[in-house]
Amino acid sequence: MTDENQLRDRVRARDAAALGEYLQLYRPQLLAYIDRNLGVMLRKKVEPPDIWQETAIAALNALPKADLSDRDPFGWLCQIAQQRIIDASRKHAAQKRGSEFEVALNSPAGDSSRDWMSILAASMTSPSQAAAREERHGQLYEAIQALPPDVQEILRWRYVEDLPTKDIATRVGKTDVAVRVLLSRTVQKLQELMAE
Repeated sequence: MTDENQLRDRVRARDAAALGEYLQLYRPQLLAYIDRNLGVMLRKKVEPPDIWQETAIAALNALPKADLSDRDPFGWLCQIAQQRIIDASRKHAAQKRGSEFEVALNSPAGDSSRDWMSILAASMTSPSQAAAREERHGQLYEAIQALPPDVQEILRWRYVEDLPTKDIATRVGKTDVAVRVLLSRTVQKLQELMAE
């Protein structure tokens, strides 16, 4: 067993010292993930190392109760980082912004400043609903959090990493058709929840 595998096993066993080592070892990858998902407007207010630090603190606090037996610790850290980004976005969105910080309502959904949940939320809203997108983003996040972890991972691979469904199928040991059906049903379920 390699040192990295042993370190992962120690993190899964809720060893706080191992998590500290893991956070340092994967700091560049986690910072890159945060940087990709931070967004242009939020980046003017916070920097990736700030979110990384908040993620590290939140992970250490959550570790005693975390169930990582079937999860990759890095995916768990990305999920925590995503929540820190959402929290920072909500905090700064709540503050009064000047016109130079306003985002055009018709900005493209595929813009690099959008994270994967924003892309999903944008695809589920009409232009008339764009003003409520921030609230819907929070609702979508909660709906995604309620999904099984493996389904969340498949969504992340498809919409964050833009992996082809064939590659995802190989990773999860399913057929390409099964993954496509799962994605289609999951997105439809999320759309129904958002419509409510």
